[in-house]
Formats: sequence, structure tokens, C-alpha cells
Amino acid sequence: MNQKRLYIDIHVLQTVPPNCINRDDTGSPKTAVYGGVTRARVSSQAWKRAMRLMFRTLLSEEQLGTRTKKIVALVAGEISALAPEQDASAMAMKALANAGLNIKSEDKGTEALFFMSKAQAAALARLAVEGCEDKKEYKKALKDMPSVDMALFGRMVASDPSLNYDAAAQVAHSISTHAVQNEYDYFTAVDDCAPEDSAGAGHLGTVEFNSSTLYRYATVNVMELAGHLGLEQTPAVVRAFAQAFLCSMPTGRQNTFANRTLPDAVYLTVREDQPVNLCGAFEKAVPPSADGFAAPSAGRLAAYAEQIYANYTGEPAEAFVIGKGLEGLSAVPTTMNDLLDALEHAVCCRLGAVEVD
Repeated sequence: MNQKRLYIDIHVLQTVPPNCINRDDTGSPKTAVYGGVTRARVSSQAWKRAMRLMFRTLLSEEQLGTRTKKIVALVAGEISALAPEQDASAMAMKALANAGLNIKSEDKGTEALFFMSKAQAAALARLAVEGCEDKKEYKKALKDMPSVDMALFGRMVASDPSLNYDAAAQVAHSISTHAVQNEYDYFTAVDDCAPEDSAGAGHLGTVEFNSSTLYRYATVNVMELAGHLGLEQTPAVVRAFAQAFLCSMPTGRQNTFANRTLPDAVYLTVREDQPVNLCGAFEKAVPPSADGFAAPSAGRLAAYAEQIYANYTGEPAEAFVIGKGLEGLSAVPTTMNDLLDALEHAVCCRLGAVEVD
């Protein structure tokens, strides 16, 4: 089998009660105008951050990277483990400079956030301890052995594009399937130590919020991912990505609203042609009804998918659904755990006889 293209598309409908999980610079929940009306919006960055945090429970520490300006400390820690008697910080700064990075100082590190895997930090440390002077080797150490999250979400180094990684996964901004209007919660807090006959509150304020049924979409270019991580690791990583996308939740105002929910419906496809975002199902906002928004949104999603398949792409190679409302699609009804098992198996089978450059 000569697999050239392989994409995993994940479509999610998820109802979120009053919340402010992703706010703008004024503290208001983020919104977007789509189809001529205002929608609730959760940025892709916010959800990818939530996914990266969940990766800590799904993947080993060695598989994950760290995004920080303080990369001197990361390399210095690896040097100290190899050569405790050496000046680890000075050696780390020199190693990073040899790799072509501009280090402002030991404490400040790089000018911008830098994504580094544990394996890359360890490789730089080994070169430093061995006394290597070949800058090409340091550059290679910083390019090879990316972490899982680096391979999925990419790395951009403006000062040295040769260190960039193209993201193997894309996560869309989540938007509501219907129009929303932000509301305000006026709240007060009582001073516990105030006299009993005192009037008024110790504090008052407002919090802006909305509620919505969101359409969420993400896709993974499996062949790109396998090129970064290798064939053996890729199926389990795709499984972890899907689980994190389905189960994570950005934490903005979480203590205020306790808005953590799980999807109402999931449609996951294995495609061998191209990824397909089905957001067009909601270009015309779902109107309010006695059935709420989740059920009509599922019907819209199924009808639009069938239209796209009939007119453009054809059916996906495999498809799975969780929840109600998507029964009309040619997909296997399942539960989350069974879906993850089936996904990992599907990717493993398709990569079994593939050689990745």
C-alpha cells in the first residue's frame, strides 16, 4: 500500500452553559460575525493550550515540549545531570548561541517564546559537555527530535526560519451555530468582618458572559505527523490528539461558571483526499426553537456533509459518530473509548506498509 494522503477530521457539536472561557482585551467573551450575525467564539489558541495541558495526563514527559523564553535553564538542567562540576548556565548559553539563537541573558533568555523538546535540550547538553565546536551539530540538535506537541502545533522561529516546524494539526476557531448576545452578571461580595448593622457590600462588579452550542473542528495531517515522529509513534499520538480535543476545555472563568461540558455529538472521519471543514452548515444561523440548538445543529451538520460529499469529495474512507442526530451519515455509531480504539487501529493499518521520507 502506498499511502500518500491521510487526514483525520474531527467535527464536534458542544453546548456550553453561561461562560467566559476565552475573553478579549476588554474582558468580554470573544465573538465573531459569521453569516451576518454575531457568534460566540473560542480561539484556536485557547483550545490548543487546553489540549497541551491535557497531553500531560495522556503522554509521557519525554514526549512533550516546553514553550518558554527561559530556555537557558532547560539546557543547563540537562548539563548539570551530565556534568555536575561544570558551570551549567555558561555552557548552556554558549550551546544555544552555537545553535544560532540570540540569548539576551541567563534570566531573560530569548526575545520571544521558544518551543523546545526535552530531547533537543538533552542533545545540546551532550554536545556542550563533549566540547563540540561544530555549530552545524548544535543547529541539527535543535532541529531534530521534536516533541509531540511541537510536531502537532508547529514551531515558528522568526530569527531563524530553518528551525521552523510546519504544524501537522490544525484547530479551527470554535463558533456558535446560532446568533448570541453577550449578557452581564452583576455581583456583590459581603465583607465577613463588617458590623451586622452595616449597609452595602464589600465589593461589587460585573462579569460578561454568553452561552452557546459550538461547532468545533480540527484536522490532523497524519503523513506530515509521521514524517516528524516516525511510523511507530504516530497512531498513539493521533489517538491522544483526538481524546484531548474531545475532552479538554479552556479554563477562563472556570471557577465562576463551572462550565465544563463534553460534546453533544462527534463526527470523526478518516480521509484520503483532503481535510474538509463543515462550518458552512451554519453559515445561516440556527434559529431558536423548542428543541434548543444542539439537535437542529446536528441535523444541519449531517445534511451539509451529505451535500459536500455528493457534489465534491465523495464519502470518507471511514467515519464514526457519537451521540444523536447524525444517524443519517454513513458512519459507525460508537462511544468515545471505542472510537479512540478504532481511530488508532485505522491509522496503524494505513501506516503499516508506508515508508515516510
